[in-house]
Formats: sequence, C-alpha cells, structure tokens
Amino acid sequence: MWVFRFLFTEAARLLRSAEGRRLLGLAFRYGSKPRNKTVDVSFGRYRFRVPDALSFVWQFREIFVDEFYRFNTTSANPVIFDCGTNIGTSIAYFRQTYPNARIIAFEADEQISVTLQENLRQNQISGVEVITKAVWTNDEGIWFGSDQADSASIFSQTDRKLVPSVRLRDYLLRETRIDMLKMDIEGAETAVLTDCHDALAHVQSLFVEFHAYLDHPQTLAPVMKVLEDSGFRYYINTSQHRHAPLANHRYKGSDSMDLQLNIFAYRN
Repeated sequence: MWVFRFLFTEAARLLRSAEGRRLLGLAFRYGSKPRNKTVDVSFGRYRFRVPDALSFVWQFREIFVDEFYRFNTTSANPVIFDCGTNIGTSIAYFRQTYPNARIIAFEADEQISVTLQENLRQNQISGVEVITKAVWTNDEGIWFGSDQADSASIFSQTDRKLVPSVRLRDYLLRETRIDMLKMDIEGAETAVLTDCHDALAHVQSLFVEFHAYLDHPQTLAPVMKVLEDSGFRYYINTSQHRHAPLANHRYKGSDSMDLQLNIFAYRN
C-alpha cells in the first residue's frame, strides 16, 4: 500500500520521536483496515472511535507528528476556534498542548459530531463547546454532500442535504482576541474567509486547508488577498506529489480535487 511506502521513506526521521514511532505503529495496526469502516483506535492515552482508519492515520501524522496546529501565544488562556473538527483528533492535541485553552469546535456533519462528542467524553476532554453546524456566510443553512471518508464537501454530489449553519464572522467579532483559527471546511474556505475579511484583525494564528475541486474555479488568489490585507505572513505547503503535473492534472488519493494546500498564517 502506498501509505506504507511513503512512511518507510521517512522511517529514520519518524523513529527519532515518540510521536513518530507511534505513527509507525498506527500505520501497521490500522493502515490496511477496510476503508469507511468504524474502528476503535488507541494512541497514547487516548482511545477514539474513527469512521475511517486510514484517514485517521494521516490526521495523526499531520496533527501530532508534524504539529500543523502548534502556535505561539503569550496568553495563559488562549482562545481556539476549530472549524471542521471532525472526530476530535485536533481537539485532543489542542487540549494536551494548551491545557487552559477555551475551545469552540464546529462540525457540520451530525453523525461525525456524535462521534466527536463521544470521543471527548470517553477521553475526559472537557471545556470544549461543540457546535453541530457548518461555518458559512450566513445562518440559513448550507447544502453539504456527505461522501465517505475524507471527500465530504459543499461540492460533493452524493447524499446532499441541507445542514444548519452559522455565520463565522459573527462568532469572530464576539471575541477580543483569537489565538488560533483552524479552518478545514472542505471547499467552503474561500467564501467564509471572504465574508470574514474585516473580522480577522484580532486573529493571531490561522490554519487553512485549501481545496480546489474539479469543474469549479480555483480560488487561491482571493484567499491569499484576504490574508495579506489582514496583515498576515504565511507559509504554504502540500502533501501532494504529482508526477508530470503539466500532463497529469489530478493527484493520487482524490477523484474530486486537483489541488489541496495547507496555508499557515501568522503575525510577526
């Protein structure tokens, strides 16, 4: 399986850290499990129920090994907005790393939110406000396709349904300072960030997983304009690797996207 080939190339680096060694163990135990089957996963002191084991392994790598969501703060009680929380892996990291943080978690998928809240209860992760609504540009609801594994989005055409929404801008403006805004909302990020254009001045750190879906315009430029206008510095990377990208316009692992980027924005 390609996930093992990729991990083996980084084995020396991973073996140097406890979390890297834990990732290798997770990959061997769960990486070959059938896709889209619920399984109980143990990692460190946590035990999580996950709807797709392979997706979880990649989540663990990004969150606990590569620490995508680590940020600097001078606050004893940082405020964290987690948009697109999924099953709670990011919450476990935030609570472990910032034990006194106030965390607001938004998850659009009702079934995933049930799993999220059960994972929090089972692992005694407290002090998290869970909002089972999509972050959007209004509170009138949004059509959301609930495809399997990690392909659900506002552009998905399978099992589409209208889910409740909140206007993220309103939530941002209620705070005097937001230390971390994490946004993994599967294609809604351009519209939401554009709507929040004038509400980001007190956000200190921001993570955006940017998606470009086939048959839809690529909208990276508006996202970067919002970040630049809001005074952020930024760093961009991608987990994609594409052979001959000018000839091959899709990347392995997705039938619906032709670009996925991780955008890290911060203030000096």
